Amino acid sequence: MKRLSSTEWIAHDLALDPPRHKSLVVTVCGDTIAPHGGAFWLGSMIELVGPLGVGDRLVRTSVFRLVQEGWLTASREGRRSRYAIEPKALPRFERANRRIYSAPGLDWDGRWTFVLAPHGKSGSIDSELRTLLRKELEWEGFAMLATGVMAHPAPERDTLREILARADAVDKVFVCQADELPGMGARPLPELVGDCWNLDAVVSAYRGFIERFAPLPDMLGKGDVTPEHAFAIRTLLIHAYRRVQLHDPMLPLALLPQPWPGTDAYALAREIYRLCHARAEEHVLAMLRKEDAATPDADAAYHGRFGGLRD
Repeated sequence: MKRLSSTEWIAHDLALDPPRHKSLVVTVCGDTIAPHGGAFWLGSMIELVGPLGVGDRLVRTSVFRLVQEGWLTASREGRRSRYAIEPKALPRFERANRRIYSAPGLDWDGRWTFVLAPHGKSGSIDSELRTLLRKELEWEGFAMLATGVMAHPAPERDTLREILARADAVDKVFVCQADELPGMGARPLPELVGDCWNLDAVVSAYRGFIERFAPLPDMLGKGDVTPEHAFAIRTLLIHAYRRVQLHDPMLPLALLPQPWPGTDAYALAREIYRLCHARAEEHVLAMLRKEDAATPDADAAYHGRFGGLRD
């Protein structure tokens, strides 16, 4: 296969899988805007995502809808519009960041977490709340074992606490941990993975991600990629990786079929991000500071992504 230049690779990737404009703006907010103070002028966002196939009108529509949905807040200064990440939405961005930039489940103590929402006389929850809670927990990789019984072997505790609070389910459900009782002759708990999670689609998505982005380390290693192209590549990388991870229940590696392609996908994403992040930041700061000279450098959390970034 012909070795593509960065210009050719970006054009080919955009033609192969054009990103949805609102979803792409969310990716840019989480990956790019949040580390620089969490706010942007509309003109800066238009310039950032324009080369990624999202025009002026689509950017305006996207940010308007994100304001309506509670992701962003809006303000005006004369004829200019400024947007900031809504404080109530910050935990959702932080939760996504933990999934994206942290190494997948290396440690596991063998215990499972169960969320129980039974019908009962005291403290019972209605069917609407039970459905909402199930959807929120399934989004985080929980599986439904039976009506009102959700399970995951290694959920993020802070995330679970936030879900229960957001769903107004605190003090309305039971949350407990369990492990196997030795010598009982019962089926081992790890067999729940095969019964409750269909991982075939996740495996296929990770393999597709690896195939798609595999040429980039060699291309980026040559050091001749422009800041704008480095930003485009970094954004397309995180946008694609985030989409794959949305369908990954994030189970401990000890419970997954081996070799698990998610491990290789993470390593590839980390390598590409480290190779292009410094040049990408040059472009980001140039675009953001064109509208606001006081835009801060990326924060410490940014430099800790993927185990630490190297310039």
